[in-house]
Amino acid sequence: MARDDDYELRQSVPPERLSGRPYLKDEADELALHFDFRTVQSTMSKADPTALTLGYTRSMMGFLLLHPEPARIAMIGLGGGSLAKYCLQRLPGVDFTAVEIDPAVIALRDEFRLPPDGDNFRVVCADGADYIRAMEDSVDVLLIDGFCLDGLPRQLCTTAFYDYCYARLKPGGVMVVNLWAGDDLLQLYLGRLRQCFDGRVLLIDAQEEGNQIAFACKQEDFPPSLEQLRSRSNDLAPAHPIDLPDTAARLRRALEGRRKQRGRGRSA
Repeated sequence: MARDDDYELRQSVPPERLSGRPYLKDEADELALHFDFRTVQSTMSKADPTALTLGYTRSMMGFLLLHPEPARIAMIGLGGGSLAKYCLQRLPGVDFTAVEIDPAVIALRDEFRLPPDGDNFRVVCADGADYIRAMEDSVDVLLIDGFCLDGLPRQLCTTAFYDYCYARLKPGGVMVVNLWAGDDLLQLYLGRLRQCFDGRVLLIDAQEEGNQIAFACKQEDFPPSLEQLRSRSNDLAPAHPIDLPDTAARLRRALEGRRKQRGRGRSA
């Protein structure tokens, strides 16, 4: 949000860039989706429309290290559709549903070269919390990347929402949540997430400053071993140009920190 000392700057910014309505910034080699002039919601390389240009999206794909072969994925928050396009290209046979609350964002799908709805891909205009609550079919992976002008929508951070997400995941499933590190309620949200997933949560910093990525797992064999993460990253890396070894290293550090914290808890 703009601060009072940004008054002069705001006077030079077109009104739509202060309203929270989605708009495009078209550069020579890149297209970007904005809700305001300060933050970028999504970017697309014109030369490679399926590439994951933002680091946080590459970090979110770390779910492959925990669930390498998902059959069904649902995503809350479409944006420019970067994750959807990547998964459809790189995960043959995957069924992907993207849920977006704002029809004005969906209206930009052709600009971001999203494929049309078909047998294995669809875009649904709905509130993500309502959609998850009403879901009848379970999924292997849930990607939660819903943001508005003010940050994380509160309905996507409640205990009830996380409970519904857990219920909608298949056994062995993974939920990935893009979080804003500057949110004053971040620790409250993480506490709810850990409660709903019985502590099976790993948190890493995204590659962009200000974002953190939480991996919440519905897995009996959680946590994965350090060797398992290393082995999977090496196996998957040739097919995924998103630096999975780096994400695996951050997950390993999160695991080591989790184990140290639990060790201190037992000795207290």
